[in-house]
Amino acid sequence: MRHLMSPLDLSAEELDDLLTLANDIERNPSKYAHACEGKKLATCFYEPSTRTRLSFEAAMLNLGGSVLGFASADSSSAAKGESVSDTIRVISCYADICAIRHPKEGAALVASSKSSIPVINAGDGGHQHPTQTLTDLLTIRSLKGRLGNLTIGLCGDLKFGRTVHSLIHALIRYPGVKFILISPEELRIPGYIREDVLKKNNIPFEELERLEDAILQLDILYMTRVQRERFFNEEDYVRMKDFYILTKDKLAAAKEDMLILHPLPRVNEISVEVDDDPRAVYFKQAKYGVYVRMALILTLLMPNSIQVSPEGVTLLMPNSIQVSPTSANTTEGGSIC
Repeated sequence: MRHLMSPLDLSAEELDDLLTLANDIERNPSKYAHACEGKKLATCFYEPSTRTRLSFEAAMLNLGGSVLGFASADSSSAAKGESVSDTIRVISCYADICAIRHPKEGAALVASSKSSIPVINAGDGGHQHPTQTLTDLLTIRSLKGRLGNLTIGLCGDLKFGRTVHSLIHALIRYPGVKFILISPEELRIPGYIREDVLKKNNIPFEELERLEDAILQLDILYMTRVQRERFFNEEDYVRMKDFYILTKDKLAAAKEDMLILHPLPRVNEISVEVDDDPRAVYFKQAKYGVYVRMALILTLLMPNSIQVSPEGVTLLMPNSIQVSPTSANTTEGGSIC
């Protein structure tokens, strides 16, 4: 049994196979429509979420499974003082796999240590958000055709932005990646990422304050919002929240094939006038999130039943009936999981 706490829990080869599986799901959804019949996903969300929670639920439903769970701590026994350890032990009695989001760093790891089912970290405080990273990687690879030899601008809240932290960890494994870190002084990347991840691995990077000074050289612009929920002081948030606003005028200097990503939700850091620009792919990115979470659920629930090769993806059915890479007929053979 495996859990996913960080993108680094997957080797580079496993990550490539996962993304290949996600692309196959995108092309052949009916091939996977009954893959998880009879299986249940628990979504345990102690923090508000739209995309992450609903995309997990859509992913399991698309696989023929079912979902249960809660959308806030107030609607669970956490409001009565129940610990994460006790909650996951109970959830393990009801579900086959669990996605957990929690405001405290390390909460997902605690849950995984007490769980008898696979646990997926759906975001723990300002620490990691691995499934958003998988979504980002699938988006970049699908639209750019590669994950290496890219100049990537990360803009906004780099201090508390767990999506940024996870993405850096994942991308340093690919050759020719350079980061341009664009943020105000107060929201710069944490020291441990600068020293222990970027410098330690000899990854080229620059730290700038003005987006205009970086945009010309970017292949990817990854915008983030300033996260109100991470600030202890309302005055600091108000002062920082409008520091970066991406407009059509600023995009005029960017490459024609640059991609604009955003983990969402957007507040006002990307003007709505940018939405119609073909380089803006953040809503497409949200769709890729469903495919990659489908692939992750399958990988964790049935690791020995998926074969990824240059010829395609093959599913091995429980009764030894094989579904070939080109076949989408899953009406016989029952559940894969």
